[in-house]
Formats: sequence, structure tokens, C-alpha cells
Amino acid sequence: MLSWAITFLIIAIIAAVLGFGGIAGTATGIAKILFVVFLVLFIVSFIMGRRPRL
Repeated sequence: MLSWAITFLIIAIIAAVLGFGGIAGTATGIAKILFVVFLVLFIVSFIMGRRPRL
């Protein structure tokens, strides 16, 4: 998931440098959403992994 966020961030940077504002904005938005999803899943898996198994 983090790799997808980084990929979209790189696409956004390249699009911004080349002057494609709409594509850069969309790719940045997707990268932000994917990063937040990654953080939520990471925190949930960290909490669930630390629980003792019964």
C-alpha cells in the first residue's frame, strides 16, 4: 500500500514539473488517500499483533 502511495506521489511530481496541473492534483489526492489508508491499516495491525493470543 505504501508503495502505491509513493508511486502516485512520484507521478504527481513529474506531472507538476511537466505542467499537467489536473493530473498532478489528482495523483496527489490519490497518494494522500492511499497513505492515510496505509497508516490506518498499519496501526490496526500493530495493535492486533501486540494482543496476547488465548
